[in-house]
Amino acid sequence: MAFQFLEFEKPIAELEARIDELRQTAGGGTVSLEDEVTRLQRKADSLTDSIFGKLTPVQIAQLARHPERPYTLDYIRRMFTDFEELHGDRMFRDDAAIVGGLARLGERPVLVIGHQKGRDVQEKVRRNFGMPKPEGYRKAQRLMRTAARFRLPIITFIDTPGAYPGVDAEERGQSQAIAESLYLMARLPVPIVSVVIGEGGSGGALAIGVGDRLLMLQYGTYAVISPEGCAAILWKDSGKAELAADAMGITAPRLHELGLVDEIIAEPRGGAHRDFDTAAAAVRTALVRHLDELDAMPADGLLQRRLERLRGYGVYKEG
Repeated sequence: MAFQFLEFEKPIAELEARIDELRQTAGGGTVSLEDEVTRLQRKADSLTDSIFGKLTPVQIAQLARHPERPYTLDYIRRMFTDFEELHGDRMFRDDAAIVGGLARLGERPVLVIGHQKGRDVQEKVRRNFGMPKPEGYRKAQRLMRTAARFRLPIITFIDTPGAYPGVDAEERGQSQAIAESLYLMARLPVPIVSVVIGEGGSGGALAIGVGDRLLMLQYGTYAVISPEGCAAILWKDSGKAELAADAMGITAPRLHELGLVDEIIAEPRGGAHRDFDTAAAAVRTALVRHLDELDAMPADGLLQRRLERLRGYGVYKEG
């Protein structure tokens, strides 16, 4: 499979290109190059571990946006059975930037909702680059109410640059749609587990991210604004995104340290885009474990703990 490589991945790409060349050469002749291929593969693995072990926050932000990273539907196909997508907000139209429906996680019936980006140009436009409009969030609310009616746990996958900021979205009540989602999720009497699988951008991400547990992939990001946007506001220069990313605390380890993220899910070597199946298996394992814990709680206890969790955001002690 041919990958698109980010700038900091190019040394890895050069080694892997050499490995592919040797494999093709060995396949067409009698000379065995297996030992050399093995040596180079170990070198590539070691180089990958070295590079990815010291990524800066802005590099992690680039990785979270990787165009070949698995999206919500990629996880759904690998983790769930009997997925039945539901469409429309019953008010305006269907928003393809939000996907959702009924499914089974093992034997457990669940409701799944997530942001969905596109792969090619046509799909990117159809899904609005993963940026929902008000009808997307109202569709999510409709599905969540259905889950509450049938006592189904809710799983959400977060991966968006943010809610769409266009005039048409504002005309149809973008801010109100997001606020209604926050309010609804805070009081739903069913377990809610959210997973940041890529970008977690601003209120567009938070609108489906209020719940009992927040999980985050190792190279995901979660922030009120992109590093470029923050730099443009503070320094009038989006080129200072690296400074902004360092200061904002957008990475999974930092957010876990602050108590905002409950668990960091390890990604395959080189990122989730290198191995969809392994990434999905890791997410599935974490989801099952957290849902098992939450299922054991009575509804009133679940809501009380969720309220305490929300009230605890931003609380700190001075040393």
